[in-house]
Amino acid sequence: MYGRDPWGGPLEINAADSATDDDRSRNLQDLDRAALSRPLDETQQSWLLGPGEQKKKKYVDLGCIIVSRKIFVWTVGTLLVSAFLAGFITLIVKTVPRHRHSHPPPDNYTLALHKALMFFNAQRSGKLPKHNNVSWRGSSCLDDGKSNTATFYKDLVGGYYDAGDAIKFNFPASFAMTMLSWSVIEYSAKYEAAGELNHVKEIIKWGTDYLLKTFNHSADTIDRIAAQVHLHTWSFI
Repeated sequence: MYGRDPWGGPLEINAADSATDDDRSRNLQDLDRAALSRPLDETQQSWLLGPGEQKKKKYVDLGCIIVSRKIFVWTVGTLLVSAFLAGFITLIVKTVPRHRHSHPPPDNYTLALHKALMFFNAQRSGKLPKHNNVSWRGSSCLDDGKSNTATFYKDLVGGYYDAGDAIKFNFPASFAMTMLSWSVIEYSAKYEAAGELNHVKEIIKWGTDYLLKTFNHSADTIDRIAAQVHLHTWSFI
């Protein structure tokens, strides 16, 4: 069958070309199925299917070691949870008030002992130590025995005053040091329990160090002793 060609030539129209649009559509679908039945490369798949989903990596590269992603996630999670729990527990411990057991107050005998020994600190003569617990008492009589007229006793600094005056008597002081020493020998555990053992030993040493200055303790025969010191003067027996 021929028709007129507007461009000047014959136009052949086949009967087969008179197929309906439904037939052409059906033929195209058959061609598409045949094309898709063949394996497609990645480029064709990207054209037809679009960008595909990226698979998650199963391993994590830490630079010096490669570990499983699951192990890495569990390890980091465990550390974070442990740090949170430790901080939370520390916060609770610091904020909760503590019930501190206070020491019981000292009994009357301990207070009496403390006051009795404090009397010796108040009666000290000479250069006082820094830890002397009587604030109003200062160093005194630092020139005892150091006058130019002294021929034998060059140093009588130290010891204890007898009372409220500035006199140092050897016999009352020696009796006091003897009784204190005896009490420490008999009741050292009681002194220690009261917290006064080192204190009473220091008191005894302060007195005995002075008594050793009042006579020539290195001589074989003792023929004189400074028995009394009063305002830079002394008497012998």
